[in-house]
Amino acid sequence: MNKIIKMPTTLIDGPVPQSSLLLDGCSVIEQCIHSMEAEGTMYLEEHLLLFVLEGTNVLSYGKQTYTVHKNEMILLKKATSVRYEKKGNPENDDIYDSLMFSLKDEIIKSFLATTELEMPTYKAEGEMKISVSPMNQCLVAFANSLKPYFFENAEVHQGQLRLKMMEMLYDVSICSRNMFYQILQLHQPIRSDVRQVVENNYSSPISLEELAYLSGRSLSSFKRDFQQIYNMSPALWIREKRLNKAKELLQSTSMSVSEICYSLGFENVSHFSRIFKEYFGQAPTSIREIS
Repeated sequence: MNKIIKMPTTLIDGPVPQSSLLLDGCSVIEQCIHSMEAEGTMYLEEHLLLFVLEGTNVLSYGKQTYTVHKNEMILLKKATSVRYEKKGNPENDDIYDSLMFSLKDEIIKSFLATTELEMPTYKAEGEMKISVSPMNQCLVAFANSLKPYFFENAEVHQGQLRLKMMEMLYDVSICSRNMFYQILQLHQPIRSDVRQVVENNYSSPISLEELAYLSGRSLSSFKRDFQQIYNMSPALWIREKRLNKAKELLQSTSMSVSEICYSLGFENVSHFSRIFKEYFGQAPTSIREIS
């Protein structure tokens, strides 16, 4: 089963709360060492900045795949579904070690309001370009400075975490100009191609509001533009695409009906089974028996 982890909610509720540092009740930094979940899917509730400190992490978003090696970083937008495959370093006891930073909009806004870093004079066009960037010595040292914060007896204050998040954003922006531009784009969502946004994300448990955000539009503008392109409402289009994807998974995989139901964002199994039968004329279990 390709389990979907909601980042950061699932990790906060996980069995090792000491791996999380919380700011205002929300996880902002996650430490992952020797993770039991080597493969799966993350649904990003907040923007995610990933530092890989040992091993590698192969991330897939849409048709793109990114491999993040030791002492490299990547920035991903919220409201996206990302497949991951963590691999330990075989030369160091197969250890995989990473830090994940949840970047809430207010943190980014606060950083950009106070930074004296030079802003670009042009406005970026198109969807934010994801890329893997190397971490310099300052960033590696910063990452290691956080390790004591995860000790069981560590006393961590909210003011400390805010300062650490600001320090991290400064270090990232100075280390990589391209990453700084990506942070700017996160603060000022740009208009992206509606087709690309929905095709990349329809099979994820994502809301219309989040799809509108990804496209750089208000909800009403997104619905209007979607209607002009597809000649139907986004809710109906997404439901039909998910149902067809569910049928494909029933015919080509061993995933259970409930696994398929929840992985595609349906409310519950009974609701999924009812609308599946209405659309195809057969129950999900019947489709599997035929295949």
